[in-house]
Amino acid sequence: MSAARARRSGPAPGGRRSTGRPLTHAASRPVPAGSRSGAGSRPEARRPGRRPPRSTAAAGTPRRPLFTGRAVLLGGLVLLLALTLAGPVRQFLAGRAELTRLAAEGTALDRRIEDLQDQLERQGDPAFVAREARERLTYVLPGDRLLVVVDGDAVEGDAGTVPEPDDGGLPWYDALLQSVAEADGDEEPNE
Repeated sequence: MSAARARRSGPAPGGRRSTGRPLTHAASRPVPAGSRSGAGSRPEARRPGRRPPRSTAAAGTPRRPLFTGRAVLLGGLVLLLALTLAGPVRQFLAGRAELTRLAAEGTALDRRIEDLQDQLERQGDPAFVAREARERLTYVLPGDRLLVVVDGDAVEGDAGTVPEPDDGGLPWYDALLQSVAEADGDEEPNE
């Protein structure tokens, strides 16, 4: 307890205060005999502008390297992480593009379904069926007159009857051979 009171009571003998810490290595070095003077024990006012310019080369401190070991390690880890994630990110983007394409294809198919359902409803209408039979298949109802245009000549006939050809009653195969012979410029074949 007396040491604690001595610390609190005032400065230690010799004019220095004790901090209770052990001496550092700098304080334990011997001081050369000629360098000790009373000027070192008191701080003096510094004069501004008298300080020598700072230079790292003059002080002898080594230059700091551009890349430290930690920076190289961090850069390597970032590069490894980027290479590791490149494949999954590419697959993710390709999957999103595929989903977009499939969604557009699904929308087009939905429109096609609607069009086909409308067409199916139209074909269920008897008036539509009758009109298509008249236009596409040249069907006529009993009592209607049929007008067929063949090679620019209008030919009339009764409903449900087809006019007789004017080829002289030749069978179809003879008429075919005759037309081929006419196309070649040959004389007409003998019958």
